[in-house]
Amino acid sequence: MHRAGQYPLSIAQYLRLRAHIPPMYGLLSINAAVLAFTHRAVAPTGLVYTFPAILITACMIRMLTWMRPVNPAELDPEKARRSMSRTVIVAVLMAPAFVAWALWLDQYGGPYERGHVAVFVSVTLLGCVFCLSFLPLAALAVSVIVLGTFLAYSVWIGTEVLIAIACNIVLVAMVILNILRDSYRAFVELEASQRDLHIERRQAQVLGEENARLAQTDALTGMPNRRFFFATLENLLQRSGEGDTFTVGLIDLDRFKPVNDTHGHAHGDRLLQVLGGRMMGQCPDDTIVARLGGDEFGLIVMGGAQKAEHVANELCKAIREPARIGEALVSVGCSAGLAVYPETASSADLLFDRADFALYHAKNHKRGQCVLFSEKLERLIRTEQAIDAALQGADLEEELSLVFQPIVATEDLELIGVECLARWHSPRLGEIAPEDLIASSERLGRAREVTMTLFDKALTGLARLPAPLRVSFNLSGNDIGNPGTIDAVLARVAESGCDPRRLLIEITESSLIAEMDKASAALERLREIGIRIALDDFGTGYSSLSSLHQLPLDMVKIDRSFSRRLDEAAGRRLITAIRHLARSLSLECVIEGIETENQLVSARLAGFSLAQGFFISRPKAIEDVLRGLSEAKPLQVSTAR
Repeated sequence: MHRAGQYPLSIAQYLRLRAHIPPMYGLLSINAAVLAFTHRAVAPTGLVYTFPAILITACMIRMLTWMRPVNPAELDPEKARRSMSRTVIVAVLMAPAFVAWALWLDQYGGPYERGHVAVFVSVTLLGCVFCLSFLPLAALAVSVIVLGTFLAYSVWIGTEVLIAIACNIVLVAMVILNILRDSYRAFVELEASQRDLHIERRQAQVLGEENARLAQTDALTGMPNRRFFFATLENLLQRSGEGDTFTVGLIDLDRFKPVNDTHGHAHGDRLLQVLGGRMMGQCPDDTIVARLGGDEFGLIVMGGAQKAEHVANELCKAIREPARIGEALVSVGCSAGLAVYPETASSADLLFDRADFALYHAKNHKRGQCVLFSEKLERLIRTEQAIDAALQGADLEEELSLVFQPIVATEDLELIGVECLARWHSPRLGEIAPEDLIASSERLGRAREVTMTLFDKALTGLARLPAPLRVSFNLSGNDIGNPGTIDAVLARVAESGCDPRRLLIEITESSLIAEMDKASAALERLREIGIRIALDDFGTGYSSLSSLHQLPLDMVKIDRSFSRRLDEAAGRRLITAIRHLARSLSLECVIEGIETENQLVSARLAGFSLAQGFFISRPKAIEDVLRGLSEAKPLQVSTAR
């Protein structure tokens, strides 16, 4: 049995006929045998035995032909159409043969025998018409031939009863043909709709597979990405037995920033592509190399420290070879950090952290070399504790601040809103990276306190910005998963008296993927009061079609790694596809990381109405944003949105 919509209409029609035509020939054979039997004593031998034997034999041959197993070669639309055309021809030939034989028998016997002939003609005709319902032309041809012949015969005989019977049969047949015509039309429409549904499902499947592939592939270099790297690492840890060993490594480029600053980000991206290709070509079969982000690459080497150091040094050697990018010949260095399982650590997080610390040590003390994590380095990890100590005693109100990066309309660069970015200046340690602030606050249990301090500053900034400008604020996975934090956010919004519709909460799927249902419920609470939700860093390796449906979203923000590909035809096609996907789900779309005028123009042509990035404006204090508005700079408040 075929699945609806799986085949073209002609194939579906042919397969339905295969199920209905054998019973039709069985009906013809049985009815003919019964009619011959009732006339055996009154009709000539040839009419009772010879003629029906020929007809029944022909029916059996056709029945066996239609009952044989389906040959895959027959599932060709053209062959199916030819087979159905032959069926119409056979019907046109066999119909007059059966009706002529029946009417010939009508010349013999009494009223019962002659009544049986009328019943044979009517019942057999209607049975055949039903069996041929998926081949309307054959059903119509059989009806016209049989009914025309029988009606003409009845008129010729001149018996009123026989004429009445013939007219009744004609009327019933016309009604049935009309019903079958509607049924066939419904069949055609159903097959068409099912086929369209099948095509849509297949397209969705292909898109899902492509999205799954993209989710594990770096958009810029085509290398495995961060998600693939950590999934592979977790699988290795689960499968590893006693005596198994492997090494996790990190490679970070040296002097890459000057390449970007001197030659531009387009050249920097092209250099990453060249270096990524070199590493993939140099990588042994039992080693995985992935781009983790920026100019950082990850290694998983199936072996101990000696083998891993050899592989890392070979990759670094390939990286250091000069590369011609356009007319420029550029070269960069690299440093590497390694951590061996199970000597160094037995969990993915610890292995990565210690490889990262070994890399940090290499870049600061042994630049250009490969450093293996050791107990000596482990002691230096206590620097992390210094950050925790600084945060533990920090005056959050004084030390934390926000800067604001404008989000503009691509068409005219009108200011739509701003994104809040956290900054921490510690009197003891100086400037601390935002990610270190978040990580430390979660370790110390001060995540809600840090979040609400920053959120209060965001609300203050919102109050100072003219309507209808909106403010985007980032919440971490820890914040979303904490009902107390959500309660505090809702309470602060109510207390501030601000318009919740001017607030937009940004989240990253990577922080929510473990508890998607819980996160979705928390986000719905925010949306109920008018706050809008954006999925940040879309396309970095976690986002998927299923996530876009599971989370209550109003906007997606395309990761900056895609902006760098706007100068390439393939990159523009990918970006356009993502934009169409967002539009199909009625989601607003912002493209991040716009750093050149060409990227801005390409983003506009790709259908993006909103953008942010260094080309538009770097993050700045709220006073600078307000000053820019008052001075009527190119960034102007949009009142149309």
